[in-house]
Amino acid sequence: MSGDAELGFTEHLFKVLVIGDHKVGKTSIVKRFVKNQFYEELKTTIGVDFSLKVIDWDSHTRVRFQLWDIAGQERVRGLNRVYFKGSSGAFVVYDMTNGSTLDGALNWKHELDGQVMLKSGRPIPAVLLANKCDETKVCRRNASLLEKLCQEKGFIGWFQTSAKENINVDEAAKFLVKHILQNNEESVKEEEQNMQLNLQQQSKSSSTCC
Repeated sequence: MSGDAELGFTEHLFKVLVIGDHKVGKTSIVKRFVKNQFYEELKTTIGVDFSLKVIDWDSHTRVRFQLWDIAGQERVRGLNRVYFKGSSGAFVVYDMTNGSTLDGALNWKHELDGQVMLKSGRPIPAVLLANKCDETKVCRRNASLLEKLCQEKGFIGWFQTSAKENINVDEAAKFLVKHILQNNEESVKEEEQNMQLNLQQQSKSSSTCC
């Protein structure tokens, strides 16, 4: 993070993971969000792909969104955990037309929570994306299930998305950015409070010395 105190302008760099099983549409979501483009055919991600999206959040805040698109193949899954370190947030993606990928998304979330967390010890904010909603719809029963899963598994929320039809991709990203910024602000305040407390304790120690 960097900023110009005189102008009151702040820039943030946040590392955000995009994780989920193979062929759930992770790369398509990234392409839609970063370039506002959709490709019917994309090469399979090997390891990790990087993309950057710059967002002028408000008149005094700019966010550099560094997206890490993690390969979902089972054979490289264990190796890809090394990319989790230093993440500020995550999109966990599943394919609405393939129910087994929801179980996969929950496994990815479990692995994420075991690998990286906030300074407070809480999980980093993660949004569940029910992708390819242009091919099917979430019925009321399934929506209730997703709400329940978010509460039980620690997702901050979920969205139906379609990279092809550009449905809720930007909305999901803004939702995640909002939570990351809130966590960042809370962390800064906590550090300032701890610093102030340490200074007070040092002052007391100095005043009692002979």
